[in-house]
Amino acid sequence: MSTEANKKSNGFLLQGSILAAASIIVRVIGLVYRVPLTRIIGEDAIGYYQTAFEFYSTALLLSSYSLPLAVSKLVSARQITGRYKDTWRVLFVSLIFAFVVGAAASLGVYFGADLYGRFNHTPLVAIPLRVLAPTIFVFSIMGVIRGFFQGHGDMVPTAISQIVEQIVNAAVSIAAAVYMVKRYAGTPERDAYGAAGGTWGTFLGACAGALILIGIFFYRSGRHAEMVRSDESKEKERYSQILKILLLTVIPVVISQTVYQISAIVDVSIFHRTLQAKAFDTVTRNTWWGIYSGKYKLLTNVPVAVAAAMGTTIVPTLVAEIAKGRKDRVNGKIALTVKFNMIVAFPCAFGFMALGGPILQMLFGDTRILNTEMMQLGGSAVIFFALSTVTNGVLQGIHHMFIPVWHSFVALIIHSVTLWLLLRFTELNALALVICNILFALIICIMNARSLRKLIGYKQEWRTSFVIPLISAAVMGAFADICYRVMYYLIQLGMPTHPGINNMVSCLVTIVLCVFVFFATLLLLGGVTEKEIEDMPKGRMLVKILRKLRLLRTQE
Repeated sequence: MSTEANKKSNGFLLQGSILAAASIIVRVIGLVYRVPLTRIIGEDAIGYYQTAFEFYSTALLLSSYSLPLAVSKLVSARQITGRYKDTWRVLFVSLIFAFVVGAAASLGVYFGADLYGRFNHTPLVAIPLRVLAPTIFVFSIMGVIRGFFQGHGDMVPTAISQIVEQIVNAAVSIAAAVYMVKRYAGTPERDAYGAAGGTWGTFLGACAGALILIGIFFYRSGRHAEMVRSDESKEKERYSQILKILLLTVIPVVISQTVYQISAIVDVSIFHRTLQAKAFDTVTRNTWWGIYSGKYKLLTNVPVAVAAAMGTTIVPTLVAEIAKGRKDRVNGKIALTVKFNMIVAFPCAFGFMALGGPILQMLFGDTRILNTEMMQLGGSAVIFFALSTVTNGVLQGIHHMFIPVWHSFVALIIHSVTLWLLLRFTELNALALVICNILFALIICIMNARSLRKLIGYKQEWRTSFVIPLISAAVMGAFADICYRVMYYLIQLGMPTHPGINNMVSCLVTIVLCVFVFFATLLLLGGVTEKEIEDMPKGRMLVKILRKLRLLRTQE
């Protein structure tokens, strides 16, 4: 196949890269604004903030979080066969569905906030949770429009709306948090209202993202109208039939994704109840949970965003290939997607193990040893969550919707039992959460791999997808540890009274150098071929540069 043909065939990687880049930007903004937010409202309030988000996120998953994936799957199957009129009928049915389900979920969260707070022995969590409730409705509508664009293979509107949403979220969260903390200073509800200030940003950010999507939709309506006019098909798909297919697509995706979020709610309940029985007070439990959920998971979820973006992109791509009868290309695209994700996940995992503590100190000003212990112990979670996320998307893309549901359910049971045992019979405390977080994703990875091999004969290539990225990341991790220590020592000689500045400069310089070390090692070991680089955007220019640097192995 020619280079141009390869570029066209692998165009989903470009779209996935756009969405992945946007996701990374969104996560970085999230990290940046979380720093002042944490300092404004405090650790206890962050505990309320995270606890509210766990329940809100579950309600969002149950009602609408799966809509972009489901709608994109339905639209792609019709768009690839030229049934453009039916794609609009899919949009119409999906919007009605989103309106009804989103409104019901919002009302349920609003009126169920007190019950959830009592259940988790944190009654004041109802205050920030009620602020989050209407956000579910906004996300429902926004999810349908995103799915419509994604089904046409266009990830740009989703990417733009995500960035705008997060910028507004960050600005409003900080401003509202400052206002709430001042207004309720000295009251027992101060922490809860501080958390509520942060959740106002989530709601208004979602509104801003929705307005951007609606604007893009109307701007491009002429192009879509031309496609509809070119559709000469006489038969129209019945609305009832579309709704049936939508439900059959949404339900397994909802259940599968919800199990991930239910695991967080189960964690909250098991963690608080078990440690309360061991006489740990509310402040201690909230602080530990805030570090785990608000710092460890927040940081490790940044690179997993790449896997989520690629998982989103590959679903309509696989649907299109199967619809065209080109099943021979399916395995190739799966392999390419997994490899791309591992090249991102491995260095991030080893980087967190080496620099996780200093990074959290740089972001949050927190020097507690628990931060470093969590990152060293749990950095590998990035690899397993990246792989499980992508393979879930693959299974959904090849029309095996309920398999990820079963795998997630099995993993949840094992995860929950193990967490209770570790909390009840060991002194691991918050570190038990980290161990079980890894276990959950690892089990799904193993079960997904077995299913893909059984269903489509897929067997992942190991050398360039896992072994070489692992070796390259290990080299980078060792370099990161040494480089950080040397940099910190040298800078400390000049600025001995500014440990925060020393840490920040040492971290940033080390991270930049680590990027070069990882990719240089990866290229020298043959982890990425010249042909694969040429198929990327600006690939030929990259090849010329890498040849001059002598980082490309000679191709036979």
